[in-house]
Amino acid sequence: MTIADAGGRDGGLAQAWAALGGAPGLAGRVRYRGSGNLGEGPLPVAELARSTVGACALAAGELAAVRAGGGPQDVAPVVVDEGAVATAFVSERHLRVAGRAPVNFAPLSGFWRAADGWVRTHANYPHHEAALVRALALPSATPEALRAAVEQRPAVGVQESAYAAGGLAVAVAVAYGEPQPLVEPVRESGARGRPLGPAPAGRPAAGVRVLDLTRVIAGPVATRTLGLLGADVLRIDSPRLPEADDAHADTGFGKRSALLDLEAAEDRAVLEGLLAEADVVVSGYRPGTLERYGLGAAQLLERWPGLVVAELCAWGWREWGPWAGRRGFDSLVQAGYGIAAACADSGGVPGVLPAQALDHGTGYLVAAGVLRALAEGGGRGLRFSLAGTGSWLVRGLAPAGAGGEYSAEPWLREADSGYGVLRYAASPLGEWGRGPSRWGTDEPAWLPRG
Repeated sequence: MTIADAGGRDGGLAQAWAALGGAPGLAGRVRYRGSGNLGEGPLPVAELARSTVGACALAAGELAAVRAGGGPQDVAPVVVDEGAVATAFVSERHLRVAGRAPVNFAPLSGFWRAADGWVRTHANYPHHEAALVRALALPSATPEALRAAVEQRPAVGVQESAYAAGGLAVAVAVAYGEPQPLVEPVRESGARGRPLGPAPAGRPAAGVRVLDLTRVIAGPVATRTLGLLGADVLRIDSPRLPEADDAHADTGFGKRSALLDLEAAEDRAVLEGLLAEADVVVSGYRPGTLERYGLGAAQLLERWPGLVVAELCAWGWREWGPWAGRRGFDSLVQAGYGIAAACADSGGVPGVLPAQALDHGTGYLVAAGVLRALAEGGGRGLRFSLAGTGSWLVRGLAPAGAGGEYSAEPWLREADSGYGVLRYAASPLGEWGRGPSRWGTDEPAWLPRG
């Protein structure tokens, strides 16, 4: 559903709910309280944040009503705190790991002036940094070397050289990209998933098994939210692609983390066993990647028609268009979609949104889509993208105002974890029972249903 279909520029929550296929009128059951301030800027980030969290909370309420034997008409009123939303949308900034503040962007990640414009790079992971250094023949992996190399080249040339080498760089677009759908339903199998009985209060996803095949922020935000709501979430990663400890410390709540190598027959057999008992699969791989292993949405629903399969990517699907298969992160999509230029300062230097709102907003939308699909019985695939959320931000939302002064302190918590004591941002939807384990240290097995 496009933004135009979802009702113009009024009512972000109503738009999101309509895009998710929710029953008309239910959006009116969400109320907001308190104040939060994301520093707004030129685009309606606060409205995106409150709308996506509100849609997720409403979807949780709908699933709770269905599991209690009712229907959409029985959804209880939902209250969302604006301060909790604002704090959660910058959770990575509030994180402290044993008292240490994490580094969210590496030295080679940022904006660089090119010969004819600007380039945004992302080099937080060592393999991406190495690829960028190799692509641009840098004499050293330093900001000075990167700056000197980029300023001699056209922006698109830097972009294409980096991508060809497996690195990440995007020419900063001066106009918004083409409109993209916020949510794209791609398949309904006609089958129903495993029947879900009554659920404990506040845990509408209790007993639901979620296989998490995502990394970085958007997907892990979705799955940590499903874990908070009671799901048994098992994240699976390749042992050949390590995750940054700080990233997992922030988004590893509400789930367990295990390693499987899809190239190894034994590990592939373990994954097949997990899929056979799963209710939901959430994947964040580039379009076409999982199809090589028979794990694309259509392939999964062919084998297990009762599944809910939610796929997300950076640049949008459009049946795997020229950019669909490219790697991407929130910061790069902001640059390539025209958002960074819209946030430029008076001197024309590109800027950023006051939060990684494409990541966080898409994460809550994915969780909401999964919850709604479960409420309707399962058996469907859904697609989301950071570019789709960006398209909604720049075309579909009206400003809600930056909000008044507020303190994040009431929404900060401490917990033990596999990384030591964490200070972290609470979820707007409730409290996690424990901190995350260390990445990759759990067994690749489901917990007993209880």
